Amino acid sequence: MFRIPLIVRGEVIDDCLLEFNGRRGEIGFCTPDVEHYIDKIVLQRPSAMADLYSIDFESILDYLSELSERLNFTNNAHMQEAFDLSCLTSGLSESILRYQYENIPYYFQRDVVEDMTENLIGIDNIEGWVEQRPRNNNDTKVSIRAFGSRAVHIIAGNAPVLAATTIIRNAITRSDGVIKLPSNDPLTATAIALTMAEMAPEHPLTRHLSVAYWKGGNESFESKLYQPRYIEKIIAWGGYASIQYVTKYLQPGIDLITLDPKHSASIVGKEAFENEQTMREVAAQAALDIASLNQEACVNARVIHAVCGTNEKGLANVNRWGEMVYEAMQKLPDTISTQHKAFDPQLREELDGLRLFDEDHRLIGGVGSEGAIIISQIDEPVDFSHLLACRVANIVPVDDVDTALKSVNAYTQTIGIYPETLKQQIRDNLAWQGAQRIVSLGGAVNLVAVSTPQDGIEPVRRMCKWIVDERHSNNLPLEAI
Repeated sequence: MFRIPLIVRGEVIDDCLLEFNGRRGEIGFCTPDVEHYIDKIVLQRPSAMADLYSIDFESILDYLSELSERLNFTNNAHMQEAFDLSCLTSGLSESILRYQYENIPYYFQRDVVEDMTENLIGIDNIEGWVEQRPRNNNDTKVSIRAFGSRAVHIIAGNAPVLAATTIIRNAITRSDGVIKLPSNDPLTATAIALTMAEMAPEHPLTRHLSVAYWKGGNESFESKLYQPRYIEKIIAWGGYASIQYVTKYLQPGIDLITLDPKHSASIVGKEAFENEQTMREVAAQAALDIASLNQEACVNARVIHAVCGTNEKGLANVNRWGEMVYEAMQKLPDTISTQHKAFDPQLREELDGLRLFDEDHRLIGGVGSEGAIIISQIDEPVDFSHLLACRVANIVPVDDVDTALKSVNAYTQTIGIYPETLKQQIRDNLAWQGAQRIVSLGGAVNLVAVSTPQDGIEPVRRMCKWIVDERHSNNLPLEAI
């Protein structure tokens, strides 16, 4: 039974009286009853955020840089305990998780945070009032500044880096944040917050972060928390049911920012099939997009459309290429991808049925938990494509790229494309169809993504309140108003 303390504004509360099961039911943890501490968790007076504006951006960078050093996995017992628990509750294998935890300090480094802030908000916008260029000659001057908000973050637990980036976003926007922990990763954000409390318990960035676990649907607690006098923003990662549940608390004064589950895909142009060497190189790139993080992330490719043709030659090429993708996937380093430790039983049933009865699809692998490549022999994906996970992908041959474009919709997040010339050709079409991120094949799981818009929106900008100051001249004639 792991203990998950409640961290409230630098204070560690460890009366862990309530017991819960982890996402996979293999381990339990206990935590304090958040209802007893609602008055501490919420910020009673919005003016209490003033101390966040007593420090400049350089001080924020200094704080996060020191925190980066203290989060070193070798020396930080809190991070080690979070890793131990994640090995039991996460869909990621131990080797992948270790690599993830060892790299968490990277995100807090000065240059990374500085780039993230400039790209996502603009440092000038959070440091002071930025005067806008006047649009006419009436002498009206407008200045704008981004202020932090009082926010609840309902985070996902499919990768520990999500906890880290949430805490960084809270810091750079100068927000007052409450993080709701996920049951499949209840300790990573806690470990970082514990480290912050030990490092600088009275620092404004520490005093404006709370980390708590409560079971979603605790209406008694949530109805008190989600009030406009306490909360201005809800940033929610989650499935349809959980997002739908949160909407019941929406009212004027509360803005919901949703980061829904997405599916990602790839489009491989005819150039990939020009010769054996090119096929093998492109297969290695496709394997990365499919299998990194054991296909647990939204960015991972599930369906790959290959513009190779559906005639006899095209099918021969795509079948050979599918074998190459499978081979490349099996050779990936264990810090990136491994056999899945909790293979979806419903998906396995579909694969077994495919192997025995389906002539329209060829199956490579899928016997154990090593993953599989399904190669359609027609220009349509399998009817269970929504279940693809655990390093299982479906390659679909098509005669032209238009067929691939029609498969893209608002649920499509990342599209990996080969070659680059094809990406330039179709990226506008992909945007119209609903795609939200377009990358070179092999680049779906890329660290650059933390400094770019997400899911077609700019969530970090929306975390801020954009306040306008207008200065009007006093000599405007009344009839001009």
